[in-house]
Amino acid sequence: MHVLILGGTTEARRLAELLAAGAPPGTRVTNSLAGRVAAPRLPPGEVRVGGFGGAEGLAAWLREHEVDALIDATHPFAGTISFHAARAAATAHVPLLALRRPGWVPVPGDDWHEAASLDEAAALLPALGRRVFLTTGRMGLAAFADLDGPWFLVRSVDPPAPPHPPRMEVLLDRGPFTLDGERALLRRHRIDVVVTKDSGGTATAPKLTAAREAGVPVVVVRRPPVPEDVPVVADAPAAAAWITRRAARDRNDRP
Repeated sequence: MHVLILGGTTEARRLAELLAAGAPPGTRVTNSLAGRVAAPRLPPGEVRVGGFGGAEGLAAWLREHEVDALIDATHPFAGTISFHAARAAATAHVPLLALRRPGWVPVPGDDWHEAASLDEAAALLPALGRRVFLTTGRMGLAAFADLDGPWFLVRSVDPPAPPHPPRMEVLLDRGPFTLDGERALLRRHRIDVVVTKDSGGTATAPKLTAAREAGVPVVVVRRPPVPEDVPVVADAPAAAAWITRRAARDRNDRP
């Protein structure tokens, strides 16, 4: 059985680890990374880096490499690839499972302001604060490039390229982050508003707790739409169990 994991996330790496430790006999795992991070944490198993050339290219890859199961474990904001995966799986007649971490949910004491996009988040900022902790990644800084009033602390794994806000300090770091560390960061930089995407998961969630404790408002960018009618699980063990069931079914279907 050949499994292709569209990954680059903590959940994808965890799934690859589970399969490396206890996959059904004869299971081959290929991990696909988009290549947007200069030095990614490589999962166990085969690894390919780069795009496929849209849904048609992915469908062709699935056929050429005789893929038996496709796992969409991409980032919640990598919406385009999820639609490509759904189209490719349908075209190549390959079973598809989406591994999507649950989104964050506000709790009492949170001061959240939802935005449908980064542009909408940028429009909200002037009324909320002057010292912004921007944790949306380096790819979307153009949405904030015209804001010359606020000062931005931008945290990303790799250095951002222009266009970006004129008043900006870059903090190169990679999660998971600790609550004590996020508390100290907000104090040290006198942050009065946080901007984040609803990425979900625990690796970057401590900033939300730190903001709540400090009474700092948080602009939360909602997730983009995803394909309908695709089976979804919330964690790597559930995805591994799905693969195990598929492998057993394939064995039973053989003559």
